[in-house]
Amino acid sequence: MGRIIIFTGKGGVGKTSIAAAHAVRAASEGKKTLLVSADMAPNLGDIFETEVGGNAVPAGDNLYLLELDPDQLVRENYPNISKAMRNLFGSSGLALDNLDDEMIIPGFENLFSLLKIRDIYNSGEYDLIIVDCAPTGETLSLLKLPELLSWYMEKFYPVGKTMVRVMAPVSKAKYKVTLPNRKAMNEIEQMHWSLVVLQELLKDPDVSSVRLVCTPEKMVVDETKRSYMYLNLYHYQVDGVFINRILPDDAGSDFMNHWGSIQKKYIRELESVFAGIPITRIAWYPHEVRGRAAIQHLCDDVLGDKDILNVRVHTDNEIYEACDGGWSLTIRLPGAAKEDVTVYQHEMDVNIKVNNFNRCIPLPNTLTGAQIDGWDVADGFLRIQFSKKADGQDETAEAGKDGK
Repeated sequence: MGRIIIFTGKGGVGKTSIAAAHAVRAASEGKKTLLVSADMAPNLGDIFETEVGGNAVPAGDNLYLLELDPDQLVRENYPNISKAMRNLFGSSGLALDNLDDEMIIPGFENLFSLLKIRDIYNSGEYDLIIVDCAPTGETLSLLKLPELLSWYMEKFYPVGKTMVRVMAPVSKAKYKVTLPNRKAMNEIEQMHWSLVVLQELLKDPDVSSVRLVCTPEKMVVDETKRSYMYLNLYHYQVDGVFINRILPDDAGSDFMNHWGSIQKKYIRELESVFAGIPITRIAWYPHEVRGRAAIQHLCDDVLGDKDILNVRVHTDNEIYEACDGGWSLTIRLPGAAKEDVTVYQHEMDVNIKVNNFNRCIPLPNTLTGAQIDGWDVADGFLRIQFSKKADGQDETAEAGKDGK
């Protein structure tokens, strides 16, 4: 079985350098390693001082680099979807004649990068795939897509497919709109099943984990804490935190020493939030990490743990339990405040909204006929209680911010 490690963090904290050090460490152990960038502004080529593109290129023994191009991926793997979208918008009067070589599904670009990573993993060609993701906000939007789109496909695709088949002749004749053809709809269905497999892969605790990179600064620490909460909401396993650019105890001037004391405050905060998660401290280097020698130096300095490439922590993010009068669902939400959370139920789905992030969880068959009886947020956990619905009661039960 292979392994996938995903690195993310606020822009400019050094996540690409740390991902590169992991790749070099793995390759030195004889693991065939692929370091792949899923960032729309990749810089693997800059760090390794070599040309990197849409095909894997060697960067030493057992080490390969790849910078994914989502536009290229959709043209190669889903040509009929791309063509259908151009036909649909073009027949609607939009000028898309010059978009033949461009991605035309806004917001989905990086999804195709994830699907490509799944294909690479399934090929079994590499022992380890290290993913250098985009900054945290974009990464969170990306990681929630497989589950979100899979949910929509399961709910609406069968009806939509029938409607497209029935309405296609009418829409073209009466409204001059070209709906997707059978080939495009089949590709959409294929993409749906690919999303199901991708979701299972990324959430497999024995295969995939996310590692957060940060610096000891207020804005970065706050974003890192939120990212940790949202990753738990979407059931992703975080098994490492890397605090980068830490100043020495005596930095050589009053100003730098004062800055160092501020850093210590935020390091203590991170250690409190990530209790139980391995934390790696990385010193502030006087020169940028660029070139194989610099990467090797970083690798030697901070990646000495013999288990650094393994899954270092297993956490249970979703636990269903029988309890008095019904069942409970417990979801780990570190740092969440009750006022930031909304929970409601529609039929057999539970919707959880934390600030601007929403997750819809289909309930297991065991809870058929159950409804939300109450919920609470405390000690870093969201706990939802379910009780058996009385006969004749409305199918939709909603719990507002008061948890009742």
